[in-house]
Amino acid sequence: MRSLAANFPSKEISLNEYDVMFNLSRQPDRRIRLRELNQHVLLTQPSVSRLVDRLVFRGYLHKHTDPTDGRGAIIELTDAGLALFRRVAVDHMDSIAGRIGEALSEAELQQLTMLCDKLRSDCSGDDPVPGD
Repeated sequence: MRSLAANFPSKEISLNEYDVMFNLSRQPDRRIRLRELNQHVLLTQPSVSRLVDRLVFRGYLHKHTDPTDGRGAIIELTDAGLALFRRVAVDHMDSIAGRIGEALSEAELQQLTMLCDKLRSDCSGDDPVPGD
């Protein structure tokens, strides 16, 4: 992770900001409660809150009061945030492929995908999404 963060292919956003945007891009309507977002990223709750506030200030996220619980917040990926995420995702995937693509065969990559899906499912309680 340190190597990926140090060599992250974007000067516009960090790997942690990308991770937040990635998780939002996978949600219905690109929205999620801040409390739920904390469960999907490898950051502490205060760090996620500060990161979200920075992305809101830059126009990549919107932060709304949760209508069902005024103490909570709903975070939404803006169109500008989605466009940036998509641009960076292409370079990020190329970077990852360059690191592991030649080290593993196609069969090994498929097995790695299956194992990662299993770990994600077992650790989160969610069913894996095929092809993710």
